[in-house]
Amino acid sequence: MKIRLPTQAGAFYAGTDESLKRQVENCFLHKLGPGKIPEIAKTGPRRIIGLVCPHAGYMYSGPVAAHAYYELALDGKPDVVVLFGPNHSGYGSALAVMNEGFWRTPLGDVEIDGELANQVVRESRITDIDDSAHSFEHSIEVQLPFLQYLYGSEFKVVPICFLMQDLSSAREVGQAVAKVLAGKKGIVIASSDMTHYESQESAERKDKMVLEAVKAMDEAKLYSVIEAERVSACGYGPIAALMTAAKILGAKEAKLLCYKTSGDVIGDYSSVVGYAAVCFKK
Repeated sequence: MKIRLPTQAGAFYAGTDESLKRQVENCFLHKLGPGKIPEIAKTGPRRIIGLVCPHAGYMYSGPVAAHAYYELALDGKPDVVVLFGPNHSGYGSALAVMNEGFWRTPLGDVEIDGELANQVVRESRITDIDDSAHSFEHSIEVQLPFLQYLYGSEFKVVPICFLMQDLSSAREVGQAVAKVLAGKKGIVIASSDMTHYESQESAERKDKMVLEAVKAMDEAKLYSVIEAERVSACGYGPIAALMTAAKILGAKEAKLLCYKTSGDVIGDYSSVVGYAAVCFKK
């Protein structure tokens, strides 16, 4: 049995079962978070098609991510979660899918949906099956403890890592995922932080423009802002792929749930990283 071991336990998030549960709860209860722990509805309206979530250490971005997972908890349980994350490490194929085994965190093991993963590869043509791209990548891994806190191991995942983030590739992956998820109880999570290491004023200005494009569900506008303003958001490809899939799957609105920066957390506004939580609903 293939197991993708955690690389960030004890670093980006707590390294033991109990301390990680407490840490996730503290993200929900944080003054920048939703302020309460969600009541987890196993059966809900299931209107959520996708989420944008940040992926920094939980100390920094956890409360913002908690806004997205709070909404998800109230919406019911998906059977499968397709996770789009940027490739920070540079390892592996340009668009890499894992199609077998389990991802482990201190909260347990989550199974990869091999059948759906293989379908995505068949549909998209530009994706490869490649575990090496995922070996050291944190952007997808840090989403799992939140999902496990809500649903235990009662869901499967399809992890897709984006080293190549051009618009046409993002759209192709999004179209393939939408086709594969049609008629299923699935959601897509795009993992991305926003502007990196600029002043609070600059980060807020740039990120506001990016998030306007996201709320408009306009991928071309997103890329136009990223390029014109030189925005250093790391997961714009995953976000564009999510936007493409969400529209095909019937999303009627993209709502900004929370935007904060690392400066809002630690009080140093001279060089911040932006974090956003966005929800796409039918």
